This record gives sequence, structure tokens and C-alpha cells, in this order.
Amino acid sequence: MAMLSSASASFHRLTTSSPSIPTPFLPSSASLLPKSTTTRYKNRVYFSTFAIRKPIQLDILQEEETEMAEEESVSESVLYSISPLPLLVIGALPGAGTIRSLFGPFVDLVKSLDLPGWLVHWGHPGNMAVVLFAMGGYGTYLGFRIRFSDNVDEKAMAKDLHPKLLAGMFFFFALGATGGVTSLLTSDRPILESPHAVTGLIGLTLLALQTTLPTLFEGNPGLRNVHGILGSGIMTLFLVHAALGLQLGLSY
Repeated sequence: MAMLSSASASFHRLTTSSPSIPTPFLPSSASLLPKSTTTRYKNRVYFSTFAIRKPIQLDILQEEETEMAEEESVSESVLYSISPLPLLVIGALPGAGTIRSLFGPFVDLVKSLDLPGWLVHWGHPGNMAVVLFAMGGYGTYLGFRIRFSDNVDEKAMAKDLHPKLLAGMFFFFALGATGGVTSLLTSDRPILESPHAVTGLIGLTLLALQTTLPTLFEGNPGLRNVHGILGSGIMTLFLVHAALGLQLGLSY
């Protein structure tokens, strides 16, 4: 009984007195940290919320970035167009005025010769049609014979004549462009604003590129296929160019 009384007294002293919890050592910046007071021990306990604050800030930044991306996606407009009309901006370049000034004396000379109107009007289309179908058409045919002919003599002849015909076509097309410009200027028409002029410039550029491909055949035989496909595309483009030129000629 004495032992029970002693244990009961010790238990009573433990429950009625609050143990003192030592406060941990904190640096001078601890006063800036949030504080919490427990209701059981009445001691001040300091703790840092940096570990909690950082993910919260990351979440806020991610939400802001998401909102900005949504705003950009709403305000951004992407336009796609397959119309060739934007190519006509070439006509707004200052090159048109330069060409007019350069061709001015020659145009005055042509007007002073008092040539028949039909010759000035249709001379350029007639000459270019001959170049397109005679030199370009036959040169294209020879190009296919080089690829598919089994006759050694025919293939040798085609290899010799094909580059000469296509080079001649390029030369006469470039020279004939001056005739087309002269014809338009003598009739007081715009020179670079038409689809006919745009397709002509594109065609001449592609022809110039086409002439450089054969020099690269030895190092890359696969370019022969590119040369054939590009050549067929150029001829198709010049057929469209001819149709647009006929339409332009009939418009005035």
C-alpha cells in the first residue's frame, strides 16, 4: 500500500506540472518568420514556411503562364492562302519606274517608226510562241529521250542538242521580255503588275537554276530526277504563262 501511495503521488506531480521545452537556437532572421503558440505547453514554437511557400509560388507562376498562353492563342490569327495574287506586289517595287526610264528612248524610237499596230501588239507573243513550242518543246522531248532511249546514237545526239536548245530558249525568252515590255509601254500599259509578268520572272529564274543542275550530276546522280521533274514543271509554267499572255493581249 505504501508503494501504491508513493507511485500515485509521483503520477499526481507529473500531471500537475508542465515540463519546460527548451527553445531551439535560431538566427537573427528568425524574428521575421511566422510564429505559432501551442495551447498545451504555452511555449513559442518557430517554424519556416519556405518549403510550403516555394511550391505555391511555382503553382502561381504556372497558372500565370497558362493564362498568358491562352490569351496569346486567342489574340493570334494565322492566315493561310493559296492565291497567287500576293505575288503581284512585285509590281509595286520601284523597279517598274526604273525600267520605264531605261526603255523610254527605245519606246520613243519604236513610236517614231510608225509600225503597224498589230505588229507591235502581237509581235512579242508570236515570237515567244515559236521559241516555247519549237525550242522548248523539242528540247524537252530530247531530255526524255536521254533518260529512256536505248539507242546509243540517239541518246548521244540528244545529250548534245538538249542543253543547246534549252540554253537558246532561255536566251530568247530573256531577250523577248524586252519586246514585251516595249509593247506594253508603247500602249501606255503597266509592265510588272500582270500575272503574265510575274510568271515570266519566275520561269526565267527557274530556268537559270535548271542550267546549273547538270554540272552537279557527277557528284550526285539523283539530281537527274530533280532536273527532269523541274524541267517538266518549268514547261508547264511557261504554258500557263503563254495563256496569261494571250489573255493580256486580248484585254486591250
